[in-house]
Amino acid sequence: MQRIESERLILRNFTEQDTDDLYRYAVDPEVGPRAGWKPHETREESLSIVRMFIADDNVWALERKSDHRMIGTLGLHHDKWRNLPDVRMIGYVLAQDCWGQGYMSEAVKRAMRYGFEEMNLRLMSISHYTFNDRSRRVIEKCGFVYEGLLRQTFLRYDGAVFDEAAYSITKNEWLKHQFIV
Repeated sequence: MQRIESERLILRNFTEQDTDDLYRYAVDPEVGPRAGWKPHETREESLSIVRMFIADDNVWALERKSDHRMIGTLGLHHDKWRNLPDVRMIGYVLAQDCWGQGYMSEAVKRAMRYGFEEMNLRLMSISHYTFNDRSRRVIEKCGFVYEGLLRQTFLRYDGAVFDEAAYSITKNEWLKHQFIV
């Protein structure tokens, strides 16, 4: 992924030096389950994920400029419901001590700009589990259009099954939204 910046964040490639920061928030029982994954039990588990991010090259490390701490991730993944080559699905996670400070909205907006301007995407999609109101608020702040509810789409590691609220935004909608914000 190309390194990009926003006002308070650097969106950059992962390095193995990010392992401790990832582990710090990945062990939090409030973080992983909201994104559908089990909290990490060991530093080695976090290192394995960092290595996967390095190999896949579709996830940014979110580094806070003020202290250079890696506080989350943001990925531009192939859309699991659309088979178009110029469509990406956004996925993200943020350390709990950074919630409610606007970091993720800032990162998503910057990733949208990169996706539409640099990657020439036609559409970006995003979804959240219906219980995750924080994620819903980020999605709404960024101008995504609600598409609907996908019932019983995800089996979590603990056996819980969740519905997903699906959203998307086209390049033209994003361009119009830029003038409104």
